[in-house]
Amino acid sequence: MRKAIALMMGILAALPAWAHDWPARPVRFIVPYPPGGGTDLIARIVQSRLTEALGQPIVIENRGGAGGALGTEAAAKSAPDGYTFLFTLSSHTINPLLYKLNFDIERDFTPVSLIVSVPQLIAAYPGAPIESMWDIVAMAKAHPESLHFASVGNGTPSHIAGELLKLKTGIDIVHVPYKGGGPAVADTLGGQVPLVIVTMPAAMSHVRAGKLRALAVTTIRRNPGAPEIPTVAEALKIPDYEVDSWYALFAPAKTPPEIVARMQKEIARTLQLPEVKQKLLEQGGDVVGSTPEELDKVVKGELRRWAEVVRDAKIKVD
Repeated sequence: MRKAIALMMGILAALPAWAHDWPARPVRFIVPYPPGGGTDLIARIVQSRLTEALGQPIVIENRGGAGGALGTEAAAKSAPDGYTFLFTLSSHTINPLLYKLNFDIERDFTPVSLIVSVPQLIAAYPGAPIESMWDIVAMAKAHPESLHFASVGNGTPSHIAGELLKLKTGIDIVHVPYKGGGPAVADTLGGQVPLVIVTMPAAMSHVRAGKLRALAVTTIRRNPGAPEIPTVAEALKIPDYEVDSWYALFAPAKTPPEIVARMQKEIARTLQLPEVKQKLLEQGGDVVGSTPEELDKVVKGELRRWAEVVRDAKIKVD
């Protein structure tokens, strides 16, 4: 017993001193999209109460560009000291299939936790003659390449949702990539593009204000936060149409496991707070939470799934 205790004390003593005291200073969340988009909004809902749990400020740093690849690369190359994390969405598993990246999402990141699942929302500029998903199909078939849709950027779930719609219906609509949900929604509000596909958090306030017309969500089931909006699957009678976005937290590879475990535990507690759950629901989010192992399984599964879609839809980006 004495030998076992001595061994355990030795292991604990061998851990870096800063790991025991973590966090001793502010923690940075890199959000690889501009302010105002869905990822930014979800991160800020979690931020305030997670800050209280950790006892240190969480600073959100927006680094948009290249469909999230620029900010993700910055996170991948950050020191694995527990003071930088990547708060991103499921484009994390799409970008590697479309771009030549300077990082590897499996090699260079340690999964921490899934946060929330959010559908993409297909919405129209109210001034456009588009009242339903069938209107999109009819207009696109009558006038190929005349209808444009804004997305959060190349390689994002909103881009994939549009390409999957084209694949399943045989229509030809033109993709217009933006550098985040905020800019994509802004141009749709202004009538520069007639359609936008974006996560619900980036658009629902405008839908409720009557400034955007919600047409459908991309999940297989209606969203509990907006049950009046049909799914693409039911609206167009396409039972296998589904794009289920998720938000998650990752750490740079080799971040000490005890820090990863502490962050995951505090996220799990934060997501169960009634006010946090309510705010996420209002943004169209279903709280998930997960272990690092569960998130790792999701990443591996989606890499396989989206590879098939990219191949079948012949998706290419400039």
